[in-house]
Amino acid sequence: MSPGNRSQPEYKGNMDIMLRNVNTVHNAKGLWPPPHGLLMSWITLHLAESGGPEIGRVATAGHVDVPDKMKNRIPVVLLACGSFNPITNMHLRLFEVARDHLHQTGMYQVIEGIISPVNDNYRKKDLVPSHHRVAMARLALQTSDWIRVDSWESEQAQWMETVKVLRHHQSQLLRSATQMEGLDPGKAPSGPAAAPELKLLCGADILKTFHTPNLWKDAHIQEIVEKFGLVCVSRAGHDPEGYILSSPILCKYQHNIQLAREPVPNEISATYVRRALGQGQSVKHLLPDTVIAYIKDHGLYMTDSSQKGRSSQDNKGKTS
Repeated sequence: MSPGNRSQPEYKGNMDIMLRNVNTVHNAKGLWPPPHGLLMSWITLHLAESGGPEIGRVATAGHVDVPDKMKNRIPVVLLACGSFNPITNMHLRLFEVARDHLHQTGMYQVIEGIISPVNDNYRKKDLVPSHHRVAMARLALQTSDWIRVDSWESEQAQWMETVKVLRHHQSQLLRSATQMEGLDPGKAPSGPAAAPELKLLCGADILKTFHTPNLWKDAHIQEIVEKFGLVCVSRAGHDPEGYILSSPILCKYQHNIQLAREPVPNEISATYVRRALGQGQSVKHLLPDTVIAYIKDHGLYMTDSSQKGRSSQDNKGKTS
């Protein structure tokens, strides 16, 4: 990507002009998907602090305000990797619970959530093609002003390990932060221009898999919890504190692991949803209605649905 013109946009003291300038610079420089919701608030706030009008609350294009109490908090982007086969209301709740928890610490401001569906070469049983999973995630997120789906992982030529997906998004955040400030991409940003922290979001069931032999590389686990950090949401039947204390790596970096409690037990699983669909049972209120409609329209998760989907993909090409 070419950094393009690095000159700072002119700020006239009018918030609408500032917001348009942010989008214009963002698009012209070929940066990662245009900011929205709280991410737009954070970008605009820090641009204002570095050269724009003095403001206490930032009104965004998505009508989301950033209160004064959030201004000095550490900005965080949450990344969830997984099959999303299909995306369920539980997946969406993970983000909301994690954001509430981080805000309640008084240290963080969550400015964006990213859903990254796994690559088709993960070869998991009943995994429908990624263009369907990405499309369903986009439909599920139509009503969210801070979570988006990212198809980069699913579009790669091979399956990507989680730590590599984190590295990719970290580099995108760093590039965005430096280029929005008109800095040299090779120069690390500081102060208001510093990139937000990227943290891996998961349920306690995923944390348990860190103990599964030969599933995760120790070096990758260490990089995830040391360099990025982890936000783990509780699930019934799991003991995340125990998983941490029984792992030398997790225990060493437990200060960088946030445990968020789900106040409303939610045991929806994509496995159950697929089974119910295969048996012709209702999944209403387990998935967004738009996702249910998509599943019905494309005949997904019926008998041999994954193979039917792959045949369709071979014939029509990827549509994500």
